[in-house]
Amino acid sequence: MHRHRQLKRTLLFLLVLFIVIFLNLPVIVTVLNSFKATTAILSETNIIPSQPTLENYERVSQQTPYWTWFKNSMIVTGGATLLCILSATLAGYALSRFRLVLLTVYSRSLLMLQTFPLILALIPLFILFRDLKLVNTYLGPILIYAVAQLPFATWMFKSFFDAIPKELEEAAVIDGCSQIKAFRLIVLPLSGPAIAAVTIFAFLFVYNEFFIANIFLRKEELMTIPVGIQMFIQQFGADWGSLMAAATLAMLPTLIFFMFVEKYIVHLAVGGAVKG
Repeated sequence: MHRHRQLKRTLLFLLVLFIVIFLNLPVIVTVLNSFKATTAILSETNIIPSQPTLENYERVSQQTPYWTWFKNSMIVTGGATLLCILSATLAGYALSRFRLVLLTVYSRSLLMLQTFPLILALIPLFILFRDLKLVNTYLGPILIYAVAQLPFATWMFKSFFDAIPKELEEAAVIDGCSQIKAFRLIVLPLSGPAIAAVTIFAFLFVYNEFFIANIFLRKEELMTIPVGIQMFIQQFGADWGSLMAAATLAMLPTLIFFMFVEKYIVHLAVGGAVKG
Protein backbone atom coordinates (compact mmCIF):
# COMPACT_ATOMS: atom_id res chain seq x y z
CA MET A 1 0.00 0.00 0.00
CA HIS A 2 2.84 2.39 0.86
CA ARG A 3 4.64 1.63 -2.43
CA HIS A 4 1.41 2.16 -4.33
CA ARG A 5 0.94 5.63 -2.77
CA GLN A 6 4.58 6.50 -3.44
CA LEU A 7 4.26 5.47 -7.08
CA LYS A 8 1.06 7.46 -7.40
CA ARG A 9 2.73 10.59 -5.98
CA THR A 10 5.72 10.15 -8.27
CA LEU A 11 3.52 9.83 -11.35
CA LEU A 12 1.47 12.84 -10.27
CA PHE A 13 4.64 14.86 -9.74
CA LEU A 14 5.97 13.91 -13.19
CA LEU A 15 2.64 14.81 -14.78
CA VAL A 16 2.57 18.22 -13.09
CA LEU A 17 6.22 18.79 -14.03
CA PHE A 18 5.48 17.98 -17.67
CA ILE A 19 2.50 20.36 -17.71
CA VAL A 20 4.56 23.16 -16.13
CA ILE A 21 7.41 22.71 -18.63
CA PHE A 22 4.98 22.51 -21.55
CA LEU A 23 3.11 25.67 -20.55
CA ASN A 24 6.34 27.57 -19.90
CA LEU A 25 8.15 26.30 -22.99
CA PRO A 26 8.08 29.71 -24.75
CA VAL A 27 9.64 31.32 -21.69
CA ILE A 28 12.28 28.59 -21.42
CA VAL A 29 13.15 28.91 -25.12
CA THR A 30 13.42 32.70 -24.79
CA VAL A 31 15.82 32.42 -21.85
CA LEU A 32 17.98 29.78 -23.58
CA ASN A 33 18.08 31.73 -26.85
CA SER A 34 19.27 34.81 -24.98
CA PHE A 35 22.59 32.99 -24.50
CA LYS A 36 22.97 32.36 -28.25
CA ALA A 37 24.31 34.64 -30.97
CA THR A 38 21.72 35.82 -33.50
CA THR A 39 23.28 33.66 -36.21
CA ALA A 40 23.06 30.61 -33.96
CA ILE A 41 19.40 31.32 -33.18
CA LEU A 42 18.59 31.38 -36.89
CA SER A 43 20.72 28.37 -37.89
CA GLU A 44 20.66 25.91 -34.97
CA THR A 45 17.77 23.53 -34.34
CA ASN A 46 18.90 22.57 -30.85
CA ILE A 47 17.24 24.46 -27.99
CA ILE A 48 20.24 24.13 -25.67
CA PRO A 49 23.00 26.65 -26.59
CA SER A 50 26.04 24.85 -28.01
CA GLN A 51 28.29 27.86 -27.34
CA PRO A 52 26.72 29.98 -24.58
CA THR A 53 27.59 33.67 -24.72
CA LEU A 54 26.73 36.85 -22.82
CA GLU A 55 27.26 39.17 -25.77
CA ASN A 56 23.52 39.77 -26.11
CA TYR A 57 23.30 41.05 -22.53
CA GLU A 58 26.40 43.20 -23.02
CA ARG A 59 24.91 44.70 -26.18
CA VAL A 60 21.58 45.41 -24.49
CA SER A 61 23.24 47.01 -21.45
CA GLN A 62 25.88 49.03 -23.26
CA GLN A 63 24.49 49.86 -26.71
CA THR A 64 20.78 50.38 -26.04
CA PRO A 65 18.83 52.58 -23.58
CA TYR A 66 17.34 49.47 -21.95
CA TRP A 67 17.97 50.64 -18.39
CA THR A 68 16.28 53.96 -19.18
CA TRP A 69 13.25 51.99 -20.37
CA PHE A 70 13.47 49.91 -17.20
CA LYS A 71 13.50 53.05 -15.04
CA ASN A 72 10.50 54.43 -16.92
CA SER A 73 8.61 51.14 -16.47
CA MET A 74 9.28 51.16 -12.73
CA ILE A 75 8.13 54.78 -12.37
CA VAL A 76 4.93 54.28 -14.38
CA THR A 77 4.15 50.87 -12.89
CA GLY A 78 4.88 51.92 -9.32
CA GLY A 79 2.94 55.18 -9.60
CA ALA A 80 -0.11 53.61 -11.25
CA THR A 81 -0.18 50.66 -8.85
CA LEU A 82 0.18 52.86 -5.77
CA LEU A 83 -2.52 55.26 -6.94
CA CYS A 84 -4.84 52.37 -7.77
CA ILE A 85 -4.31 50.69 -4.39
CA LEU A 86 -4.87 53.88 -2.40
CA SER A 87 -8.04 54.79 -4.29
CA ALA A 88 -9.48 51.26 -4.42
CA THR A 89 -8.81 50.62 -0.72
CA LEU A 90 -10.80 53.68 0.37
CA ALA A 91 -13.53 53.11 -2.21
CA GLY A 92 -13.87 49.42 -1.35
CA TYR A 93 -14.08 50.19 2.36
CA ALA A 94 -16.76 52.81 1.78
CA LEU A 95 -18.85 50.43 -0.36
CA SER A 96 -18.47 47.70 2.25
CA ARG A 97 -19.33 49.71 5.37
CA PHE A 98 -21.71 52.47 4.31
CA ARG A 99 -25.16 52.25 2.73
CA LEU A 100 -25.74 55.50 0.85
CA VAL A 101 -27.57 56.21 -2.40
CA LEU A 102 -24.51 57.93 -3.81
CA LEU A 103 -22.35 54.89 -3.09
CA THR A 104 -24.92 52.60 -4.72
CA VAL A 105 -24.80 54.71 -7.89
CA TYR A 106 -21.00 54.67 -7.71
CA SER A 107 -20.85 50.87 -7.38
CA ARG A 108 -23.12 50.40 -10.40
CA SER A 109 -21.05 52.88 -12.36
CA LEU A 110 -17.97 50.77 -11.58
CA LEU A 111 -19.66 47.74 -13.12
CA MET A 112 -20.46 49.73 -16.25
CA LEU A 113 -16.88 51.00 -16.48
CA GLN A 114 -15.56 47.46 -16.15
CA THR A 115 -17.41 46.44 -19.32
CA PHE A 116 -16.43 49.55 -21.30
CA PRO A 117 -13.56 48.95 -23.78
CA LEU A 118 -10.75 51.32 -22.87
CA ILE A 119 -9.55 51.46 -26.48
CA LEU A 120 -12.69 53.43 -27.45
CA ALA A 121 -11.68 56.26 -25.10
CA LEU A 122 -8.06 56.57 -26.22
CA ILE A 123 -8.64 59.14 -28.99
CA PRO A 124 -10.61 61.61 -26.80
CA LEU A 125 -8.16 60.93 -23.95
CA PHE A 126 -5.22 61.70 -26.21
CA ILE A 127 -6.81 64.99 -27.31
CA LEU A 128 -7.60 65.91 -23.69
CA PHE A 129 -4.15 64.96 -22.41
CA ARG A 130 -2.49 66.81 -25.29
CA ASP A 131 -4.33 69.99 -24.32
CA LEU A 132 -3.35 69.42 -20.66
CA LYS A 133 0.32 68.85 -21.65
CA LEU A 134 0.21 65.30 -20.27
CA VAL A 135 1.41 63.54 -23.45
CA ASN A 136 5.04 62.44 -23.15
CA THR A 137 4.88 62.68 -19.36
CA TYR A 138 4.76 59.97 -16.71
CA LEU A 139 1.56 61.35 -15.20
CA GLY A 140 -0.58 60.71 -18.29
CA PRO A 141 -0.29 56.90 -18.49
CA ILE A 142 -0.19 56.63 -14.69
CA LEU A 143 -3.66 58.21 -14.48
CA ILE A 144 -5.04 56.03 -17.29
CA TYR A 145 -3.64 52.80 -15.85
CA ALA A 146 -4.89 53.57 -12.35
CA VAL A 147 -8.42 54.39 -13.57
CA ALA A 148 -8.47 51.31 -15.82
CA GLN A 149 -7.72 49.03 -12.86
CA LEU A 150 -9.91 50.86 -10.36
CA PRO A 151 -13.25 49.01 -10.90
CA PHE A 152 -11.71 45.55 -10.54
CA ALA A 153 -9.54 46.57 -7.59
CA THR A 154 -12.43 48.28 -5.79
CA TRP A 155 -14.67 45.24 -6.02
CA MET A 156 -11.90 42.95 -4.82
CA PHE A 157 -11.34 45.14 -1.77
CA LYS A 158 -15.07 45.38 -1.11
CA SER A 159 -15.38 41.59 -1.12
CA PHE A 160 -12.45 41.26 1.27
CA PHE A 161 -13.70 43.97 3.64
CA ASP A 162 -17.14 42.31 3.69
CA ALA A 163 -15.46 39.23 5.20
CA ILE A 164 -13.90 41.24 8.07
CA PRO A 165 -16.34 41.38 11.04
CA LYS A 166 -17.64 44.86 11.76
CA GLU A 167 -17.54 44.03 15.47
CA LEU A 168 -13.77 44.55 15.44
CA GLU A 169 -14.18 48.15 14.34
CA GLU A 170 -17.12 48.72 16.69
CA ALA A 171 -15.01 47.55 19.61
CA ALA A 172 -12.23 49.93 18.55
CA VAL A 173 -14.72 52.82 18.31
CA ILE A 174 -16.00 52.02 21.80
CA ASP A 175 -12.40 52.21 23.02
CA GLY A 176 -12.10 55.71 21.62
CA CYS A 177 -10.94 55.25 18.01
CA SER A 178 -12.49 57.21 15.21
CA GLN A 179 -13.78 55.45 12.07
CA ILE A 180 -10.66 56.40 10.14
CA LYS A 181 -8.35 55.30 12.95
CA ALA A 182 -10.18 51.99 13.29
CA PHE A 183 -9.78 51.47 9.56
CA ARG A 184 -6.06 52.24 9.75
CA LEU A 185 -5.31 50.20 12.88
CA ILE A 186 -7.75 47.29 12.54
CA VAL A 187 -8.83 46.77 8.94
CA LEU A 188 -5.69 47.62 6.99
CA PRO A 189 -3.37 45.23 8.92
CA LEU A 190 -5.81 42.41 8.11
CA SER A 191 -5.91 43.37 4.44
CA GLY A 192 -2.39 42.26 3.51
CA PRO A 193 -3.51 39.34 1.30
CA ALA A 194 -6.06 41.51 -0.55
CA ILE A 195 -3.54 44.29 -1.09
CA ALA A 196 -1.00 41.75 -2.37
CA ALA A 197 -3.51 40.19 -4.79
CA VAL A 198 -4.66 43.53 -6.20
CA THR A 199 -1.06 44.75 -6.40
CA ILE A 200 -0.09 41.70 -8.47
CA PHE A 201 -2.93 42.20 -10.96
CA ALA A 202 -2.27 45.94 -11.26
CA PHE A 203 1.51 45.49 -11.47
CA LEU A 204 1.33 42.88 -14.22
CA PHE A 205 -1.23 44.84 -16.24
CA VAL A 206 0.77 48.08 -16.19
CA TYR A 207 4.21 46.51 -16.52
CA ASN A 208 3.25 44.47 -19.60
CA GLU A 209 0.93 47.00 -21.26
CA PHE A 210 2.05 48.21 -24.69
CA PHE A 211 -0.73 50.03 -26.53
CA ILE A 212 -1.39 52.92 -24.12
CA ALA A 213 2.31 53.45 -23.43
CA ASN A 214 3.02 53.48 -27.16
CA ILE A 215 0.45 56.26 -27.67
CA PHE A 216 1.21 58.52 -24.70
CA LEU A 217 5.00 58.01 -24.39
CA ARG A 218 6.44 58.80 -27.81
CA LYS A 219 9.90 60.03 -26.82
CA GLU A 220 12.60 57.35 -26.64
CA GLU A 221 13.82 58.60 -23.26
CA LEU A 222 10.31 58.07 -21.85
CA MET A 223 9.50 54.66 -23.40
CA THR A 224 8.67 51.72 -21.16
CA ILE A 225 10.12 48.24 -21.68
CA PRO A 226 7.27 46.82 -23.86
CA VAL A 227 7.51 49.84 -26.18
CA GLY A 228 11.31 49.90 -26.17
CA ILE A 229 11.70 46.21 -26.98
CA GLN A 230 9.97 46.71 -30.33
CA MET A 231 12.98 48.81 -31.34
CA PHE A 232 14.89 45.56 -31.83
CA ILE A 233 12.52 44.63 -34.66
CA GLN A 234 13.40 46.57 -37.79
CA GLN A 235 11.72 46.75 -41.21
CA PHE A 236 13.89 44.10 -42.90
CA GLY A 237 15.00 41.99 -39.94
CA ALA A 238 15.37 41.68 -36.21
CA ASP A 239 18.21 41.49 -33.71
CA TRP A 240 16.89 38.26 -32.18
CA GLY A 241 19.74 37.83 -29.72
CA SER A 242 19.29 41.27 -28.16
CA LEU A 243 15.52 40.84 -28.27
CA MET A 244 15.72 37.58 -26.32
CA ALA A 245 18.14 39.09 -23.79
CA ALA A 246 15.93 42.16 -23.27
CA ALA A 247 12.84 39.96 -22.85
CA THR A 248 14.67 37.80 -20.29
CA LEU A 249 15.76 40.85 -18.31
CA ALA A 250 12.18 42.15 -18.45
CA MET A 251 10.97 38.97 -16.72
CA LEU A 252 13.19 39.44 -13.66
CA PRO A 253 11.20 42.22 -11.90
CA THR A 254 7.99 40.19 -11.98
CA LEU A 255 9.83 37.10 -10.72
CA ILE A 256 11.38 39.02 -7.83
CA PHE A 257 8.04 40.68 -7.09
CA PHE A 258 6.28 37.31 -6.87
CA MET A 259 8.94 36.02 -4.47
CA PHE A 260 8.12 38.84 -2.06
CA VAL A 261 4.32 38.56 -2.19
CA GLU A 262 4.08 34.76 -2.40
CA LYS A 263 3.38 34.36 1.32
CA TYR A 264 0.41 36.75 1.11
CA ILE A 265 -1.05 34.88 -1.86
CA VAL A 266 -0.71 31.55 -0.05
CA HIS A 267 -2.36 33.08 3.01
CA LEU A 268 -5.22 34.40 0.87
CA ALA A 269 -5.74 31.01 -0.80
CA VAL A 270 -5.69 29.14 2.51
CA GLY A 271 -8.01 31.68 4.09
CA GLY A 272 -10.48 31.31 1.24
CA ALA A 273 -10.36 27.54 1.50
CA VAL A 274 -10.97 27.62 5.26
CA LYS A 275 -13.79 30.10 4.81
CA GLY A 276 -15.36 27.90 2.17
